[in-house]
Amino acid sequence: MRLRRVLFLCNANSARSLMGEALLRHLAGDRFEAFSAGSEPDRPHEITLATLSKLGIDTQGLASKSLGDFAGEHFDSVIVLCDKAQQACRDWQGSSDEYLYWDIRDPRLIERWDAYEQALAEIRHRLLLWLEIQERDDIER
Repeated sequence: MRLRRVLFLCNANSARSLMGEALLRHLAGDRFEAFSAGSEPDRPHEITLATLSKLGIDTQGLASKSLGDFAGEHFDSVIVLCDKAQQACRDWQGSSDEYLYWDIRDPRLIERWDAYEQALAEIRHRLLLWLEIQERDDIER
């Protein structure tokens, strides 16, 4: 069985999209290949990595990448996690069968101690719902 390819996008690829990539690998790495990128990549934020690790989610190999690194590639799904990345998607030289837009607030801009945990919980919630739909679609095929 071919693993379906999923690309998570946000602006800096330092928090939200890395969380999406790591979560999908953690929850369904046997069915999906997960990637992430940013329209203006920075580097993985240390609190992002700590938050994932605290919940037992592997962070090995997570690195910030540019959306341009995936030019010419095809993904089964692209999940965009912020408005800025949505704008960059329009000019991206890649393709996807499905584009989803989940506008998750950037935890780097929220001055609360649990901002990263909240962002991760919201991404996890949406990802679990999306995975249920994927499973149902697989059964119907």
